[in-house]
Amino acid sequence: MQFDKDMGSQHKDLFMVVRAKLLAQADIEELKKEKITTYAFKGSALCHIRTMSEGVDIGFLKGFLMDDDYGLLHGNTKRMKVLSLRTMLNLELDYYFQQALKVNRNF
Repeated sequence: MQFDKDMGSQHKDLFMVVRAKLLAQADIEELKKEKITTYAFKGSALCHIRTMSEGVDIGFLKGFLMDDDYGLLHGNTKRMKVLSLRTMLNLELDYYFQQALKVNRNF
């Protein structure tokens, strides 16, 4: 299970801080799947979080609709955009989580 891999990663601490920040938002549900740990807002897919060799990636499933004032989102898919973290960026992460929640409320 991917969650177990994340718990064994050298980036576990960053993963746990990002995860806690997301789960502190109202109406967020965590879904531990075999290949990825996903998060939903009121039953609608919001994002996934996983450890990578360089840090933690947060894939926003409706990222193409999000504002990107910090210019940190990347990705070549039609819908999903990814925020890659090597260190904790509290202000920026709050911003992107709020953007994702806003998009999901309006979608």
